[in-house]
Amino acid sequence: MNGRHSLELALPGASIGAVAGAMAGGLILVAGQPIGMAALSALALAVPLALFGGLYGVLLGHGVFRPGTFGPVGLFWVAAFPASRLVQESVVGIGLEDGVLPFLAYQAMVSLGFAIGFVWLHERLMPHWLVRRAAGNPHAEALLGLYVRHAQALHTRKGGRR
Repeated sequence: MNGRHSLELALPGASIGAVAGAMAGGLILVAGQPIGMAALSALALAVPLALFGGLYGVLLGHGVFRPGTFGPVGLFWVAAFPASRLVQESVVGIGLEDGVLPFLAYQAMVSLGFAIGFVWLHERLMPHWLVRRAAGNPHAEALLGLYVRHAQALHTRKGGRR
């Protein structure tokens, strides 16, 4: 897989991660923190979430994850989300008063909620992106084929219940 093909697979997940981090900065602003603190916090979370989101797309393209599954992706985010939050808190430094281990344990619990939202959004954006990239990217074409087969299996299973 060349670099351009990997970047094309990474873009949807990276975009979702970046937007999620930016939204966190907005929430910090709503909580009454100064604009500079909110911007720094947003950036400190958006960058690692974008990197991990992009990594998810590349791993999906390599067949490590499969469309329509949550378990392995949930485990991925149980590690990636707390690491991203630790980066954010290391930069901003307001949430580690109780220590690193309790902080990471709490973030691991919260990560499953993030993972559900990430997978839901990714499953809706990625196929549309793959349709656009499939002609010039053989890995995108193969991954699009997996999404199509998964959709056909779901449609067949739904039709069998009627």
